[in-house]
Amino acid sequence: MSETAAFSYPFATLQQLAEDVLKHASSKGATACEVDVSEGFGQSVTVRCDEVETIEFNRDKGIGITVYAGQRKGYASTSDFSAQALRETVEAALNIARFTAEDDCAGLADAALMARDCPDLDLYHPWALSVEEAIETARRCEQAAFDTNPLVSNSEGASISTQQAHFVSANSLGFMGGYPTSRHYISCSVIAGEQDAMQRDDWYTTHRDASRLDNPQQVGRIAAERAVARLGGRKVKTGEFPVIFEAQLAGGLLGSLVHAASGGALYRKSSFLIDHLGKRVMPDFVQIAERPHIPCGLGSAAFDSDGVATRDRDIVTDGILQGYFLSAYTARKLGMQTTANAGGSHNLIIQPGQYDLDGLLAQMGRGLLVTELLGHGINYVTGDYSRGAAGYWVENGKIVHPVEEITIAGNLKSMLAGIVAVGNDVQIRGTKQTGSILIERMTVAGE
Repeated sequence: MSETAAFSYPFATLQQLAEDVLKHASSKGATACEVDVSEGFGQSVTVRCDEVETIEFNRDKGIGITVYAGQRKGYASTSDFSAQALRETVEAALNIARFTAEDDCAGLADAALMARDCPDLDLYHPWALSVEEAIETARRCEQAAFDTNPLVSNSEGASISTQQAHFVSANSLGFMGGYPTSRHYISCSVIAGEQDAMQRDDWYTTHRDASRLDNPQQVGRIAAERAVARLGGRKVKTGEFPVIFEAQLAGGLLGSLVHAASGGALYRKSSFLIDHLGKRVMPDFVQIAERPHIPCGLGSAAFDSDGVATRDRDIVTDGILQGYFLSAYTARKLGMQTTANAGGSHNLIIQPGQYDLDGLLAQMGRGLLVTELLGHGINYVTGDYSRGAAGYWVENGKIVHPVEEITIAGNLKSMLAGIVAVGNDVQIRGTKQTGSILIERMTVAGE
């Protein structure tokens, strides 16, 4: 276990705090208990127009305690690690449990499913970055944007952020696990202007290991190029056209799939994918896998929020939905077994196709490339999808002009089924990895 003096509490102390909570909960009559102890810290710096705009430091710690009194559940939390505060928090959770209704599905996950041997997933890479170095890095990032094109006339700032944390999760079935993690970030947002027209765009890079972040100057240059490319945007005629979701946005389609296939939406019957397990939801060339144990992965985890061991699994095979995303509780609600997804998905990866973005544009021929989405017009009960958008109009496989002030609409069920191709231009920025996605047809509302 990696340690660093920068943490206020050694990992062993977090373990001891978790044990103390479990013992006190048992002594007070709790039939089961689970506890999460965490500590994190970091800093972020923002430079705007070469001037330091913000310097922020954060340091947080907390303990969340869930207790069960039979089938009644109570939760309480505290940021005070003193023995008295822990006892009072346990007792507060028990008092809450006494007033909650019984729930036949409440309780810990099955003991046999708990993680026992946690693999080292290489998730902790501290970045010893001083404030002065962060300011200089942000300045280089922003200056690269200004140097890219004279039309870049203003900036919303370049930011550098570094975060570190460690945690312990434990429960009364004997499970205890935890590890340190890190995540770092460089971003730049700039404004390009030409006569009375102005456009903004941004770019960012994030990773657990700072040495694998994109070059700061590259981040600034791409942000500038994207802002300049959007100048001269206009509406297009309303109609039905093929649509490409740029890789940075295509992850949102995978996120919509996860939401619709999650246990909470399914047992509440608020999903368009009810009873779709084992049925075709995408074309037969689409393969989606969950890989929780990728070293240094942004979505990697040895266990979920229930303490259940994660494992590799296939979500969509040949277009057929193979698995839902279930916690112990939602699995019981559905009469199924947990998939170790309490807290969300882990490194969801859609198999890339043979074409990069230029290849997808050529395949599409005529249609819309979407590079920005606005609003949250998604109805997961029906699958209806409608969002503001901006991007580029494509003719004969080539971008001809930027597009703005439009709306794209469709239905997620038909959008997923209407995937024509997945690009190989993968941008790894989070828990969902995909290239750009070409959809056969959507309604584009403009003029």
